[in-house]
Amino acid sequence: MQLNNNVTEFILLGLTQDPVRKKIVFTTFLIFYLGTLLGNFLIITTIKTSKALGSPMYFFLFHLSLSDTCFSTCIAPRMIADSLLKNATISFSECIVQVFSFHFFGCLEIFILVLMAVDRYVAICKPLHYTTIMSYQVCGVLVAVAWVGSCVHSSAQIFLALSLPFCGPNVIDHYLCDLQPLLQLACTDTYVTNLLLVSNSGAICTVSFVMLMFSYAIILHSLRNHSAEGRKKALSTCISHITVVILFFGPCIFIYTRPATTFSMDKMIALFYTLGTPLINPLIYTLRNAEVKNAMRMLWSKKLVSDGKR
Repeated sequence: MQLNNNVTEFILLGLTQDPVRKKIVFTTFLIFYLGTLLGNFLIITTIKTSKALGSPMYFFLFHLSLSDTCFSTCIAPRMIADSLLKNATISFSECIVQVFSFHFFGCLEIFILVLMAVDRYVAICKPLHYTTIMSYQVCGVLVAVAWVGSCVHSSAQIFLALSLPFCGPNVIDHYLCDLQPLLQLACTDTYVTNLLLVSNSGAICTVSFVMLMFSYAIILHSLRNHSAEGRKKALSTCISHITVVILFFGPCIFIYTRPATTFSMDKMIALFYTLGTPLINPLIYTLRNAEVKNAMRMLWSKKLVSDGKR
């Protein structure tokens, strides 16, 4: 592939250029990122150490928290550090790495959310066959496919990014490197590239969202045949999942399913799925899940007992 690039680095404008607001950005998103790490590491540790959380749902939740942690980490540290700089720059190679990691873990989160919906569908609509259909071997294969699929998707993004020639402007009006802002800087017609972007990222977001909402509609419809207690527990779990799906997919669909145009609100909307969702997910899955909360209490009690014996 021929790379006709005179640009070796890009200037990231971030969320703001105002020095006072930059300090606010630094403080706010440092707290958000630390909260994201704490919440997701707590879920990962709890699931790994608790025998009570051995069902497929928590196996998928483990991988969701892992992908959330990595997804946030490939964006937040640089964004936080850049807010302390007068002029934030990122090299071309670092930009490409960020595009790959950003899309890899973002796509992985989408696939894990789909697997969680499949798990809830089988558990609620096919309870007698649940252990057979969602065996540990099957769950392991599904997660492996999700990782491979994410790699294929992000590799396609890299192919599109490397095909763009950059020969002049290098200022990205964003806090991260992504294909949409890069398309604005390319010194060529980007119609075909944008079409490929929409058919790749846009299609994954839209099709996955429709599939998820359709599956949860079937699940909610089938709850009529369950007992009041079973209905309440299943409804609580599904509402948690639906909340996460809407918060993540709404902004994604807005960004990746439209022509190559940028709006002033894009950066704020991108915050929802790049930094907001990884922070909110642990809260949603712990506050609305009695099993996770009980497992966390037991983990904390064991720690206090072990510390007391020292």
